[in-house]
Amino acid sequence: MSTPALEISGLHAWYGESHILHDINIKVMPGEVVTLLGRNGAGRTTTMRAIMGLTGERKGSIKINGVESIGLPTYKIAHLGVGFCPEERGIFSSLSTEENLMLPPSVSKMDKGMSIAEIYDMFPNLAERKNSQGTRLSGGEQQMLAVARILRTGARLLLLDEISEGLAPVIVQALARMITTLKAKGYTIVMVEQNFRFAAPLADRFYVVEHGQIVETFAASELDEKMPVLHSLLGV
Repeated sequence: MSTPALEISGLHAWYGESHILHDINIKVMPGEVVTLLGRNGAGRTTTMRAIMGLTGERKGSIKINGVESIGLPTYKIAHLGVGFCPEERGIFSSLSTEENLMLPPSVSKMDKGMSIAEIYDMFPNLAERKNSQGTRLSGGEQQMLAVARILRTGARLLLLDEISEGLAPVIVQALARMITTLKAKGYTIVMVEQNFRFAAPLADRFYVVEHGQIVETFAASELDEKMPVLHSLLGV
């Protein structure tokens, strides 16, 4: 058996005095696409942030490619080959698309990341807008740019938080094609998604988070039989 790309065991996390995550256990194998489902406030984004060391106190174990990261600062976690695309995107609005793409440092000695040419091949919209300032990009173009910056770093474990939220269907379809392409290239992807129709065809496995705990886990092959449970938990 290969080493999991991500293995979370008994994870608890806090924001100040608020105990948000309660004994989270997740395993993601290299090359898998895994989706965290749940209602708003369930703890999915906090799980992502806890992986990156962006919450308050954390207890438990978070291993990235077999390396324990629970005690590491965020920049050292990134250098284990992890890229995090937060919901707020964080585009540098005064810089052009291409300048945004030139900024990210490499986080991997093994993988120097995608070239600018490879990024433009994957995201033709960004090639067309390469000289446009961040403020002049559409929401969909900003989302593409946020993901593209991660791909420039050489990270092979991608944490994507609500990347389809509020975007036009044509952009959502482009992001779905991107995830399919990245999976074919061997990337490991963990997604938080509210858009079930977007996530369902892409993921190999699903975890359902409720009140900071994993309440269901199942493979894509079990999706049809799990729909009544998902309807009850998520209203999908």
